[in-house]
Amino acid sequence: MSVIKWLFETTIHFGSKSIALREIVGGVLGLTSAILGMRRKVLAWPVGILGDTLLFTVFLGAVFAYADQPSANFYGQASRNLLLIIVSVYGWIRWSHHRRVNGSQQPAVNPRWTTTKEKQILLPAIVLFFLLSMQIFKALGESGTWLLVDTWIFTGTALATYGMSRGYVEFWLVWIAVDLVGVPFAFKNGYYPTGTLYAIYLPFVVWGFISWLRISRTEKLAAAI
Repeated sequence: MSVIKWLFETTIHFGSKSIALREIVGGVLGLTSAILGMRRKVLAWPVGILGDTLLFTVFLGAVFAYADQPSANFYGQASRNLLLIIVSVYGWIRWSHHRRVNGSQQPAVNPRWTTTKEKQILLPAIVLFFLLSMQIFKALGESGTWLLVDTWIFTGTALATYGMSRGYVEFWLVWIAVDLVGVPFAFKNGYYPTGTLYAIYLPFVVWGFISWLRISRTEKLAAAI
């Protein structure tokens, strides 16, 4: 049996629940990527891309399901992982370029708060992106309360990943908002490893925010001297 076949067909049973192994692996890779990102390591991006690729197959359960794995499609979650892959490629290129320009001994990004001009562009773009995404998911068959939740997770994740690539300190706060709705969403719909990841992820996100906040203040003071 090939590694890929084994990864896609293996499930782990907890009582009456069956969980795809690739969901667990994808979640662990996602958490690893977050820790590497907090430390401003370029490796955060390829690790995250691999994890998101696995989770993409999990949330398109009706397409990639095997045996008694969950078989529902959650287009917001699946699209979230697909978008994460795309934005992560951008982040990977951006951080790698920054590293080449400033030297391998320097961090891959310099954390900072968004400027007023950036906020004036980002805020309306976020609202438009949310409304457009919701209409697309609705057209694909999603409805009810989870439609709003799924759309926010998709929108917030896109915003946070873009913010990370640019070095915005606020991106950690967006991740917190995503986690707060991501945990009940995942558990309610049977994605227990993902829900557990969101729960474990939260203290790391708070830690990352505090870390980047301190770094941004230190580097700002150093630049002013």
